[in-house]
Amino acid sequence: MVDLSVNIAGLRLKNPVITASGTYGYGGEFADFLDLNRLGALTIKGVTARPRQGNPPPRLAETPAGLLNAVGLQNQGVDYLIKEYLPRLAKLTVPVIVNVDGDDPEEYAAVIKKLCGQKAVAAIELNISCPNVRKGGMVYGVDPRLAAELTALVKPLCDKPLIVKLTPNVTDIAVIARAVEAAGADAVSLINTLLGMAVDVETQRPRLSTITGGLSGAAVKPVALRMVWQAARAVKIPVIGMGGISCWQDAVEFLLAGASAVAVGTANFQNPLVTLEIIDGLTGYLKRRGLSRVTELVGGLLV
Repeated sequence: MVDLSVNIAGLRLKNPVITASGTYGYGGEFADFLDLNRLGALTIKGVTARPRQGNPPPRLAETPAGLLNAVGLQNQGVDYLIKEYLPRLAKLTVPVIVNVDGDDPEEYAAVIKKLCGQKAVAAIELNISCPNVRKGGMVYGVDPRLAAELTALVKPLCDKPLIVKLTPNVTDIAVIARAVEAAGADAVSLINTLLGMAVDVETQRPRLSTITGGLSGAAVKPVALRMVWQAARAVKIPVIGMGGISCWQDAVEFLLAGASAVAVGTANFQNPLVTLEIIDGLTGYLKRRGLSRVTELVGGLLV
C-alpha cells in the first residue's frame, strides 16, 4: 500500500494534488470529466467582496509553452458564492479552499469574516499576488512589510488554515515567505503568474487589453521550482508548489524541492484529466522506488 496523504497546517488531504485558483472555476466545470472527490483539495476561483466584471477583452493570449491572462478577478462576489456555490461544494468530500482577493485590507477582512463561518470552506488562500488588478493584489505581495501587515490583520479573523499565495515578481521570495510566516500564515503557496506581455506584429498592438498580464504554463516551471526550493528552505510552515506542473514527474520535482503539496493550473485547460494522471503517476513512482509514503519525498532533493 502507498500512502499519498499529506497534512497542510491541520488540513488533511488524501493526496498532495490540488487545483490552482483561477483555472478550475468552482469545480463543476470539470465534474463531467472526473470525480472531484479524488483530488487532494479543490481551490476555487478568487472571490472579492463585491462582483467584478474583470478586465475588457482580449484578456487571454497563448505564448510558446505558456498562457498570458489578464482576466482581472472576474467573479460574482462573496455573497453570491455563499448562496449559490458553497451549498453545492459542501456535498463534496474533498476539502475546498477559497482564494480571497481585495483592493485594500478592509475588503480582504470583510470577505474572510463571511467565509470563515462556512462549513464548506476548509481553508483560505490569501491572494497577495495577482498582477492583473490596479489595486490590492500584488501591491501587498512585493513588499514584506505590507504582506506581513495584511497577514497579521486577517489571521485572527479566520477559524480556518490561512494559506498566503506569493508572487514571483520579487527579488527575494524567501524574505516575503519569512515575513508572512512571522505574521501568522499557516502555509504559503507559490508561485502566482509572472508578469509578461505579447505583441501582435500585424496590428502592432499588445495582444492583451491591459498590455501586460500574468504568464503561466510550462514556461514558468523552472522559475517556480527554484522559488519553491528557496521558500521551503526559508520557512518551517508547509509550502504548496505550483507553476507549470503538467505531469507526475513535474509534481515529484516540486515535492523533492520542498513542497508538501502541489497545485495544477494551466495544464487543466489542455487536459481535464491531468490531476488524476498525476495522482496515479505518483502512486506508481512511489511503488517503483520502494517508498510507502509520499511525505518521504518532501525536501528529499540530493544536493
